[in-house]
Amino acid sequence: MNWKLIFQLSIFGLIMAFGTVSLIPQNVEPAFWLVIFIFCAWVIAKACTSKYFLHGFFTGLVNCFWITAVHVAFFQRYIAGHKQMDSMITDMPASFSTHPRVAMAIAGLGFGILSAIILGLFSLVASKIAQKK
Repeated sequence: MNWKLIFQLSIFGLIMAFGTVSLIPQNVEPAFWLVIFIFCAWVIAKACTSKYFLHGFFTGLVNCFWITAVHVAFFQRYIAGHKQMDSMITDMPASFSTHPRVAMAIAGLGFGILSAIILGLFSLVASKIAQKK
């Protein structure tokens, strides 16, 4: 496993975490993620010789850590620009809706695992397409 590459690619997650707090609106965020996933998958396919899915998956998990930590730390600012997340938190059971940061951390973990799987699959597909030198 190329942990240096994983952490370097996860910097995109850290940038997006801060970007989504106040700069990037919720309706265009998926487009940013699509570009980031395609780029990361391509880099993984070119730089690695095996375990493409795992490289993408672990990059996605580190992204999840960055994003969840920043969103929980800047909770009020993030929620102000992401009403859908706010409504999702209020729809959770009472024990979570009274502790919205805990609810956000749990939701972030769920979304993070899902996105890590998607990035892993992107990386696997990119490895089949990319021509190695």
